[in-house]
Amino acid sequence: MENISIVVLISGLVALFFAGYLAYKIRRESSGNEKMQEISHAIRQGAIAFLNSETKVLIIFVGIMTVILAGASFIPNSNLHWGTAFAFLIGAILSMLSGNIGMRIATLANAKTAEGVKKNMNKGLSIAFSSGAVMGLCVVGLGILGVWGMYTLFHDLFHLDAAVTTNVLFGFGFGASSVALFARVGGGIYTKSADIGADLVGKVEENIPEDDPRNPAVIADLVGDNVGDVAGMGADLYESYVEAIIATMALAAIAGGFAFTMYGEKALMLPLLISAIGIFASILGMLFVRSGKKGNVYSALRNGLFVSTILVAVLGGIAIWYVLDGELGPYYAMLAGLIAGIIIGLSTEYFTSEKQKPVHGIAEAAKTGPATTIIQGMVTGMMSTVIPVLAVVAAMIFAYQFAEFYGVALSAVGMLSVLGISLATDCYGPVADNAAGIAEMAGLGKEVRERAEALDAVGNTTAAMGKGFAIGSAAVTALALIATFMVSLRLYYSDIEISQMLSISNTYLVAGVFLGAMLPFIFIALTMGAVGKAARSMVDEVRYQFKEFHLLTDPNSKPDYKRCVTISTKRALREMIVPGVLAVISPIIIGVVFGLVGPKGAGLAGLAGLLLGSITTGFLLAVFLANAGGAWDNAKKYIEAGNLGGKGSPAHKAAVIGDTVGDPCKDTSGPSLNILIKLMSVVTLVFLPLFVLFG
Repeated sequence: MENISIVVLISGLVALFFAGYLAYKIRRESSGNEKMQEISHAIRQGAIAFLNSETKVLIIFVGIMTVILAGASFIPNSNLHWGTAFAFLIGAILSMLSGNIGMRIATLANAKTAEGVKKNMNKGLSIAFSSGAVMGLCVVGLGILGVWGMYTLFHDLFHLDAAVTTNVLFGFGFGASSVALFARVGGGIYTKSADIGADLVGKVEENIPEDDPRNPAVIADLVGDNVGDVAGMGADLYESYVEAIIATMALAAIAGGFAFTMYGEKALMLPLLISAIGIFASILGMLFVRSGKKGNVYSALRNGLFVSTILVAVLGGIAIWYVLDGELGPYYAMLAGLIAGIIIGLSTEYFTSEKQKPVHGIAEAAKTGPATTIIQGMVTGMMSTVIPVLAVVAAMIFAYQFAEFYGVALSAVGMLSVLGISLATDCYGPVADNAAGIAEMAGLGKEVRERAEALDAVGNTTAAMGKGFAIGSAAVTALALIATFMVSLRLYYSDIEISQMLSISNTYLVAGVFLGAMLPFIFIALTMGAVGKAARSMVDEVRYQFKEFHLLTDPNSKPDYKRCVTISTKRALREMIVPGVLAVISPIIIGVVFGLVGPKGAGLAGLAGLLLGSITTGFLLAVFLANAGGAWDNAKKYIEAGNLGGKGSPAHKAAVIGDTVGDPCKDTSGPSLNILIKLMSVVTLVFLPLFVLFG
């Protein structure tokens, strides 16, 4: 056990050290001419201003929840340890820190990437990918050190037993999830309100190029790429990563459970060991990300991910065989999750890549107008749910056969084990997008712009794959958390009582299923409505500036970028609160109300139904929205590359409308749903002792 702890500690430190080394290398690169530096600085200042404002809101929420958790621990017979409040606070801080670091490096690397592609594609790729790698390694480094540190503190120093310690760790996951949801929703509202304003007025109404410096919303749009797809995505996957580990540890800690009976305390440290192996594998995989002489960027990124996956599959098998004395059941469960993650990523690539038939079909539909574009995009998004669902179901069933619910949780750990490099390929996209924008605004010429756009086009696909991976891992992680909830009921109730509680004939369970299935729809309505409100404000502002400042007719007139940045910031912060609070209070309300009005166990039956209903519709809706949005985006890119009439054609204008509809789908509502289903599960686990006490 001590040897595993040492490996875990070293892996976390190595991840942070290597992230620091990459950040140092990025800082030494040239940021280009004065104009490029000026644009990059404006983007960076806007992103930091938003993050600082968002942090102030988060501090209030985190402070209130910490006090509530601390106060609840003093309720007689609550079985809620005071350490849960402390763990919640640390989880929230580390989640904020991981997103903050990644975003600061991303906004530093955008101009450097644009300068790099002036030399060659490989140079630009190296800088953009390195910035994404900083994000990925900070997430896994802080994640594994946070979980290991909390477990060591309460188990080894405060001498709590393993079951109580892992319950405390759910507070850590709760803190990470809370921050992730607000960061995802707030960042998504910000980026899409700016993007829609820039596209609808600039590209459709005024017929000017994307990222044209005369467009007042262009800086806000570039800022949004960072606060949504870097800081938001980082916080999102940070909480998936830590919660998968915690759920597996919790299942292993329950006395009499499958893992505890079969493998003893070794089962507790196994998810941390697999995650540590994943960190080393991700770093080695990063060394293979080179575009080569042919400049094939996508192959370079995919090669790195495949190398890391193979390394985890091989080294993970050896480690599990050694630690468990030749027992390989948990290895097969872990491998199922690892393979499912790759399948989901490849499926997402097929349905969203500009080189594949689904996107070509949407582009063809654009020739007959926006309506057919939107219809075909919806068809593509709906069909894209098949493979991810089959992959998750197969992984769940396969993993359960070898290690029961512990295996299901371990499959989530396996899927997220290569997060260091998969997140790097995802966060590479926004940096490449910013670089293309800077190349256009700084007038670097057609060749540089085309190279940067080539990086950006690949970034759209990797970003879509990243969202697919995030959603798939969220579904498996949520399943692991629900499994932990089911098994934890054995601590309070007999098997007969649990069977009655979770029976399909239990009215409260069925009622919970319907309420849970409804919540993702309400959440989508709130987040999309928020984007719509913010976008209307942005469109009005951009139209006003074009008209009053004579931006297209007066060469000496300059847009006021700061006004658009301010609009996006204020709107995003205002609109993110209700969806965020909904996810936290829904399980508490159901647990309390059903517990008060129903018989013994009604509240917990309702909660079980709530979690099952929300994960079912939430997972499907998240895949549909993310893939439809990604496909609409790349259909537009496909036409802009010179196909079907190219830029300015009727097909292009229809595709821009489709992309505008898809923007909040893929960057706000879709990605936020995966946090919703996990957050509701972890809130249920944190407050489970209180639901039992008052139910």
